[in-house]
Amino acid sequence: MREIAFIKQNKEKWLELDEVISNNIEKTPDEIADLHIKIMNDLSYAQTFYPKSNVVPYLNKLAKKSYSKIYHTKKQDKNTLVTFFLETVPLLSYKYRKYIYVSFIFFFICFFIGLLSTFNDENFARQILGNGYIDETLENIESGDALAIYKNGSTWGSFIGIFNNNLRVGLNMFLSGLFLGIGSGFYIIHNGIMVAVFQAFFYQNNSFFDSLKGIWIHGTYEIFAMIIEAACGYIIGASILFPGALSRFESFKKGLREAFYIFLSTIPFTFVAAFLEGYVTRYYNQVPTFVCILIIATCLASISYYYLIFPFKVAAKNQVK
Repeated sequence: MREIAFIKQNKEKWLELDEVISNNIEKTPDEIADLHIKIMNDLSYAQTFYPKSNVVPYLNKLAKKSYSKIYHTKKQDKNTLVTFFLETVPLLSYKYRKYIYVSFIFFFICFFIGLLSTFNDENFARQILGNGYIDETLENIESGDALAIYKNGSTWGSFIGIFNNNLRVGLNMFLSGLFLGIGSGFYIIHNGIMVAVFQAFFYQNNSFFDSLKGIWIHGTYEIFAMIIEAACGYIIGASILFPGALSRFESFKKGLREAFYIFLSTIPFTFVAAFLEGYVTRYYNQVPTFVCILIIATCLASISYYYLIFPFKVAAKNQVK
């Protein structure tokens, strides 16, 4: 379609939305949202076929105004926190779903490398986990309590210390995105290999089931959240490298803000993971096996649903393509 025909065909709805925003004409949030979605579709089309046209910055400005009006109206009617977790984050997770997929793929590649390295080099586990940890764990395995190391310290002290550490790691992963996403990738390499080495080590010492039953009580949320946090870093890096129609600085600000929203959503999962590690993991060999499995399955199902399935439902509800 020629640009003139495109403008003529869609000008009426653009002017309608502009008038609604500029003159505060009363319309329901759903009506404004419907116009906003149409504008976003037109903006995407214009960016693809007329990237140097003046219509692109015009539609981009109009889309920003309509977005602000929609969410200003919604915030008056809805709880801000509920809206954040049930609308804002799922829509952003849908928008940046490819970065989340890449983060998972990269993690599992590193995990596989860690497995191969451990099974092919008997000293690799010591290089990654340290002699102190290996020697203590071997003693624990011989005494019949493979994960006794998780029973050190008080429950409250462990919980606070673990949460602080995991939050700091997640924040580092997020901020490492400032280095074009490379820093976030480095953290994933380190943690993906370390998790693999950990599991391979227990397998080699006939304690694989104990490690699965105990570690993943808290590790499911902890590792999954870590992968999402790395994806946030990739989003920041991509916003710098690939600004699209925006200026590089505007693209960076937008990418940083939206990645930060997703990062914030991981904090409750990190909190629960620390609580489970401090209060539940230490009792892995006293709690019935089916209870451990139920906790792990519940954690995996809930966080997978929130980041991998729920975003599609919210996007479909909001007619986002």
